[in-house]
Amino acid sequence: MAQNPRQILRHLFDTAVAATDPRQVVPRFLPARPKGKLIVLGAGKGSGAMAAAADAYYGASASGLVVTRDGYKLPTAHIEVVEAAHPVPDVRSVEAAQRILQIAQTATTDDLVLGLISGGASALMCLPPEGISFAEKQAINAALLKSGAEIEEMNCVRKHLSRIKGGRLALACGDARVLSLIISDVVGDDLSVIASGPTVADPSTLAQARAVLQKYNISVSAAVMAHLESAASETPKVLGRHIENIIVARPRDAFEAAKRAVVAQGLACLDLGDHHKGDVAEVAAHHANVIRAIKAGAHAVKSPCVILSGGEATVRVTGTGTGGSNTQFALELACALEGLPGVYAIACDSDGTDGNGDHAGAIIGPDTLARARSLGFDAARALTANDTGPYFKALGDLVVTGPTYTNVNDFRAILLLEP
Repeated sequence: MAQNPRQILRHLFDTAVAATDPRQVVPRFLPARPKGKLIVLGAGKGSGAMAAAADAYYGASASGLVVTRDGYKLPTAHIEVVEAAHPVPDVRSVEAAQRILQIAQTATTDDLVLGLISGGASALMCLPPEGISFAEKQAINAALLKSGAEIEEMNCVRKHLSRIKGGRLALACGDARVLSLIISDVVGDDLSVIASGPTVADPSTLAQARAVLQKYNISVSAAVMAHLESAASETPKVLGRHIENIIVARPRDAFEAAKRAVVAQGLACLDLGDHHKGDVAEVAAHHANVIRAIKAGAHAVKSPCVILSGGEATVRVTGTGTGGSNTQFALELACALEGLPGVYAIACDSDGTDGNGDHAGAIIGPDTLARARSLGFDAARALTANDTGPYFKALGDLVVTGPTYTNVNDFRAILLLEP
């Protein structure tokens, strides 16, 4: 095998990300120009690149506004692209959401509103209901992120505390045709969950939103609770037939590309699926059990091979360190394997940013724990403090990509070789 294990794993990740690059996938889905105006509105980590693709395709025929996260903006000539904070919204998120809603309200029957939506929009397009302060919306968002709540739970609350999410952006467009092109970062590709579904009818309820806050002991003001108890605050459950939502890229597309790359390396591939959710330690323990079974010859797939998996494992943040669910998974897996020979793994967020660090994730090998101990790093302490970023940085094993301009959830590849 010409490449070393780390090169193979990085190649698989890069291949997966490239397969969902908006500049490659979006043009295939762009509709014909309408009789009236072509209004482009969007938000998300991948929406800057989606806007660049639409801008190049339509030229001066298109206008509109898209908001993406800091550093993810690409040049456009006709569609305005602005940046805002993620994962906790800032005032720019509010300003962008206000402007997007105002533009939507100018659409007429002959117009086409082209939505460009990807994960991250829940924070990037933030517009609290009347009577609820932006500061409290920020605080609720931050508390949800630390709680270990799954994305469906977080976005249920976000949709019910918004004037633009949960189908409300589509309602603002009136009788205009709305076509949203969507990049999925959600297990199961639920349109109503991706980016909190700004152009999708919402099946979740006010009661469910209240239950999420109660489950994770998130205290809110009387104004927020009154809003969540008012029937008038419920999200729309039905939208008109003139509103269409199409997924143009999803985690499965990244996986299929990675599987082809595994085969090209002459390796067997075990696809565990892109559906893994729940506590990151439990997800890592499950993967460790599969690895040990293969190593012991008790599995249908034999070594050498690659195990692929994805999803969105969650971390209940109790420490104040730097890291994310992918570096947390990588270190949990390293601890579970205890230096098992011939096992290497990569765990990365496809958007290039893992948690609150400037990395996408990390790579581990059989020597990870021993090398870290020799440098004075303790794995258990790093996990407890949610400080896994510095742990892997000291080893030179962080994966740093910069902006990838896409977002199709987490990607994991585990390479099993004969020692």
